[in-house]
Amino acid sequence: MGEEQNLQITLMSPYKMGHFQLSHRVVLAPLTRQRMYGNVPQPHAILYYSQRTTDGGLLISEATVISDTAIGYRDVPGIWTKEQVEAWKPIVEAVHDKGGIFFCQIWHTGRLSNTGFQPNGQAPVSSTDKPLSPSSDGSHFSPPRRLSTEEIPQIINDFRLAAKNAMEAGFDGVELHAAHGYLVDQFLKDQVNDRTDNYGGSLENRCRFALELVEAVSEEIGADRVGIRLSPFADYNESGDSNPEGLGLYMAESLNKYGILYLHVVEPRMKTAWEKFECTESLLSMRKAFKGTFIVAGGYGREDGNKAVAENRADLVAYGRVFLANPDLPRRFELNAPLNKYDRNTFYTSDPVVGYTDYPFLDQTYDKET
Repeated sequence: MGEEQNLQITLMSPYKMGHFQLSHRVVLAPLTRQRMYGNVPQPHAILYYSQRTTDGGLLISEATVISDTAIGYRDVPGIWTKEQVEAWKPIVEAVHDKGGIFFCQIWHTGRLSNTGFQPNGQAPVSSTDKPLSPSSDGSHFSPPRRLSTEEIPQIINDFRLAAKNAMEAGFDGVELHAAHGYLVDQFLKDQVNDRTDNYGGSLENRCRFALELVEAVSEEIGADRVGIRLSPFADYNESGDSNPEGLGLYMAESLNKYGILYLHVVEPRMKTAWEKFECTESLLSMRKAFKGTFIVAGGYGREDGNKAVAENRADLVAYGRVFLANPDLPRRFELNAPLNKYDRNTFYTSDPVVGYTDYPFLDQTYDKET
C-alpha cells in the first residue's frame, strides 16, 4: 500500500517541510546572477524573485557572501553589513507577499578568489595553500593562505552572524553552501584538504569544520531553519574526493545529530557545472541515512523529477537553469507545457533585465487540452 501511495506523488504534490507547508515540490535552486552591484542587493531582484514565486513554493537565494573576505566574483550579494540587510528586506517581502518560502544561501568562496577581491589585497583563505589552476575562461585565482586552527572559529562566527542577518532581513532560513569546491567543500574533500591538524586527514577531521558550522548556525537561528548543500561526487574547481560515497554518507548520518531541516545534494551525474555524465553512483545511501527533508538537484526535467519523488528518492527537486528561463516553471510542469530555452550567454551579465526578468511566461490562455 505504501508503495502504491508513493507512486501517486508527483512534483505537484504538497509537502510538509518542518513547519513549512509547501504546495508543490519544485524548488528554485540557488543561482549566481552577478547583478547585485557592489555586493548590495538591488531593486531589480524584487521582480526576479517574485516572478519565480508561487504560493507555497520554496526558493533558495543566489549564493550570498558572509564577509568581505568571502567574495570571489563581482556583483554577488552580501549579508554582512546593515546596508545589505536593509536592501534584502523588500526582496524577501515580495516573495512573502506571494506566499513563497525563501531561504538565503550563505557562502564563502575560499580559494576561488583573488587578491583583487580581498581587503587590502591579501591572499584568499582556504583549508590549504595549494593554488587552483587558471580556469578555461581566463579567471585568475591567487594562491591561497591556509587558515590556522585558531582562525577557524572566526570564519564560523562570520557564518553565524550572516545567518542572524538573514533572519533580520526576513528570510525563513538559511542554506549553508558546502558544495562545488568553495570554502566548506575545500575542507571536506581530500583532493584539496592537506591539513595535519584537527581539520584534516581523517574523514571525521575533514568534516569537522562543516559540522561545527551547522552547530553554530543552528544554535543561532534554530535547526528547523537550517539547510545545507553538498556535492560529494562533484569535482568542480579541483575539489574531488577519493571516496565520495563514504563522504556523503558520513555527512548525512552526522547531520542528524543537529536536527536540521533539510539536506540538499547535487546528483553524482553532475561532476562538472555544465553537463551530465552517465554514472552508476547514487544518492540513495544518503537519502536513507538522513532523517530530514532530502532535496536533489542536477540536470532534472519534469519526467525524471516526477519519478524521483514518486520512487521516494527525494522529497523535493531543485531546478536551476530551467527555472531561470521559465519563471512559471511549476505551472508549466503542471500543464506539461513547452519550456523556454535558457541563454547561457546572459547568465552572468550585469544587465538588470536581459537574461534576468525578460523570459516570457506561459500564455495565460494556454489550456492543457490544446
